[in-house]
Amino acid sequence: MKRSAVLLYGILSYNIGVAGLAWLILAMGGLAPVGISSLQTSSIASALLVNLGLIGLFGVQHSVMARSGFKKWLTSFIPEAAERATYMLMSGIVTMLAIYFWQPLPGTVWSVENPVAQVALWTAYAFGWGYLFIATFVTNHFELMGLRQVYLYFTQRAYTSLPFTRKLMYRYSRHPMMLGFLIGMWALPVMSVSHFMMSSLFTLYIIVGVYLEEKDLVARFGETYRNYKKEIATLIPKLY
Repeated sequence: MKRSAVLLYGILSYNIGVAGLAWLILAMGGLAPVGISSLQTSSIASALLVNLGLIGLFGVQHSVMARSGFKKWLTSFIPEAAERATYMLMSGIVTMLAIYFWQPLPGTVWSVENPVAQVALWTAYAFGWGYLFIATFVTNHFELMGLRQVYLYFTQRAYTSLPFTRKLMYRYSRHPMMLGFLIGMWALPVMSVSHFMMSSLFTLYIIVGVYLEEKDLVARFGETYRNYKKEIATLIPKLY
């Protein structure tokens, strides 16, 4: 691929990935539509299976494409600089597919009526997603999203891995992005059954995804990360 094509591919992938994440954030708060496909089922059992399959697809894509073995296979077909951009592209597509084809379920798990509690929950919702966003910049937002790699490739500069960091929220939690995700998913004044299922499945994905990512981080940073694990909680300081 030409260097300019790789750069444009990275920018396109970034925008699609961010669009998918933005839709998910808004959908979680009931601020954007969910399940807008005409392919809807009236069967609760079928809806449960479809939703399980959609989040399963999301989990497989995010987990498999993040593994070193898959990256090695993928970069035998595309420039190494485009690998992370491809991950972002597929993440955005799979996220949007999951939201688009989601099968709504009837019922409400909880509905908070107290105005003060509502404000508190909406504040926590905004805090959670904001916390996730800030955490991406504490590491390196552009590296995480694949833009740094394609830019270095375009400018014909050698790629260098970023050093291990434990700044700001990484001093208290090893996975602050996932912590923000969890807060944003669950801190809502109204929790429908449909939303409850989506949040529960995403929570399960996070547990599995963190486990797999930890193994990769140990392999990459060795004793540095092993010591970090001993000192810093996975998600919530002093709890987990």
